[in-house]
Amino acid sequence: MRIGCPKEVKPQEFRVGLTPDAVTEIIRHGHSVVIETNAGMGAGFTDEDYTAAGAEIAPDAQAVFDAAEMIVKVKEPQAAERKMLHEGQLLFTYLHLAPDPDQTRDLLESGVTAIAYETVTDARGGLPLLAPMSEVAGRLAPQVGSWALQKANGGRGTLMGGVPGVRPANVIVIGGGVVGTAAARVAVGMGANVTVMDRSIPRLSYLDDVFMGRLTTQYASAAATAELLLTADMVIGAVLIPGAAAPKLVTRAQLSTMLPGAVLVDVAIDQGGCFETSRATTHQDPIYEVDGIVHYCVANMPGAVARTSTQALGNATLPFVLALANKGWRQAIADDAHLRAGLSTHQGRLTSPPVGEALNIEAVTPEDILAG
Repeated sequence: MRIGCPKEVKPQEFRVGLTPDAVTEIIRHGHSVVIETNAGMGAGFTDEDYTAAGAEIAPDAQAVFDAAEMIVKVKEPQAAERKMLHEGQLLFTYLHLAPDPDQTRDLLESGVTAIAYETVTDARGGLPLLAPMSEVAGRLAPQVGSWALQKANGGRGTLMGGVPGVRPANVIVIGGGVVGTAAARVAVGMGANVTVMDRSIPRLSYLDDVFMGRLTTQYASAAATAELLLTADMVIGAVLIPGAAAPKLVTRAQLSTMLPGAVLVDVAIDQGGCFETSRATTHQDPIYEVDGIVHYCVANMPGAVARTSTQALGNATLPFVLALANKGWRQAIADDAHLRAGLSTHQGRLTSPPVGEALNIEAVTPEDILAG
């Protein structure tokens, strides 16, 4: 199979879909790879690194899309990229379709077969292609939140760890999954007073054991959230419903109950955000203020640490890339129910029921596609 990897064009997105090491492995399996020139520069990989691995360098994205049977990316295809997709082509990347009707419509009109990283599952009920980026975003969240807390950036001017005689920042983490656990680990390490909220008692018990009393666990309810917001210096939104739009857990009305200059970090912004006042921002212009509360809602947080993120994502995606290339997408998803869960569109049909529900579009299941 001929596999293509274009340069990411989303603002301040420095990751790349394939590392040189991945190219070496793909070629070793008998496939060919075409990479857009300078695609890896943001992550520290040169064209020479890719040619040494055996890839062909293309002069622009159009040449990549024209040549490739499978496109491997990081972020969802932007409007200009979606015009280059065509029926019979396979797209393997993050999609986050539920809050994005324009992208969903364009993918359906293109006829492309699209498999979303974020809905591929594993035997433990996890999301193995989302997990590495969730880990990165979670670890970044307290870091960027502490920056936003600085007075010069509009925040309360509160130091995460405080100093002797002055209390540390109160940090609320909503969601105790991969993102929330990573965020809590860093926030605790920074010396903050951390509370993690979740609706899974077993998960809260796990966190209590792992952190050995260094944070507080709280069963998530609307009343508990409202109470904790009163004294929060920072709230990290770390909730996820696979494939679906994120629930709104903090309303605009509640902002007036919060401390002026408190910070909301919405790691769920790719799925529409978990705060009512969230809107996607970029690394270039990451924060904005609503009713005196600072919002950090960068939609590609891991892009800030592009080399680490690219390597972590590549480690996770490579086995699936090889399965799709070696077997073809139809046989690969027939053999692997977890990869099959990632199928999102095929020949103009939406194959993700959660997205269909979010966007009010008729959807079939991946199994329906295989049966047809």
